[in-house]
Amino acid sequence: MRVGFVQMNSEILEVQDNVDKALRILDRMKADLVVLPELFNTGYNFSSRREVEKVSEPIPGGFTTEKLLETSRKSGMIIVAGLAERSKGNYYNSAVIVRERYIGKYRKVHLFSKEKKFFKRGNEFKVFGKIGVMICFDWVFPESARVLMLKGAEIIAHPAALVLPYCPEAMRTRSLENRVFSITADKIGKERGLRFIGRSQIVDTAGRILYRATETKEKFAIRTIRVKDATDKKFSPSNRIPQDRIIEAYRNLTRRENS
Repeated sequence: MRVGFVQMNSEILEVQDNVDKALRILDRMKADLVVLPELFNTGYNFSSRREVEKVSEPIPGGFTTEKLLETSRKSGMIIVAGLAERSKGNYYNSAVIVRERYIGKYRKVHLFSKEKKFFKRGNEFKVFGKIGVMICFDWVFPESARVLMLKGAEIIAHPAALVLPYCPEAMRTRSLENRVFSITADKIGKERGLRFIGRSQIVDTAGRILYRATETKEKFAIRTIRVKDATDKKFSPSNRIPQDRIIEAYRNLTRRENS
């Protein structure tokens, strides 16, 4: 399977321009699965709820989803892309997944910093076929990737807008500890004082980097993977994940501790 990412600079609130740029890049790619960054079409660093309202869209049926569908129908690619969703008076930091038709969406569970002012959080991690989806700050919580693996994910698609330096190395561990592939698609450039770190990457089931982009350049990359490698959960001759998990020792994971 040929999988890839798009690393790009988005202009805040310029949906048409950002979508047009992404589509031009996608037209150059020959892949089975491509991941675009978090909020790739709107920019990330909103200053008000009114701005989010202005650029958010329904999923499905919105402008961006329809444009991605057109490209997917032409190319046959699976596309996972982050955008601002509007639904019943609420706004979500979401990712849409299409493959010649609308497949589904994921709403970001772990909101970062100012996102809490504008977005309502999601409450469920989702797997579409063998593709699990999480968004940016979800990486901080190991449970995110673990739940996706337990639900059958063999590839984690990870749209991101990273401003802290830790994620690229952490995602190697997420892949290793779950024996899954991961594809992180990040932004570059500066946006109202925030600088995105780039370093989009494709990681294999042993935590090895198959490709990592630089911090400053727009880039797309594609690598060929053997998806069936993610079905082998062997960690040593006598250890397999998830069979070796000791569930009864993890009871506190589902308790919310007093702060």
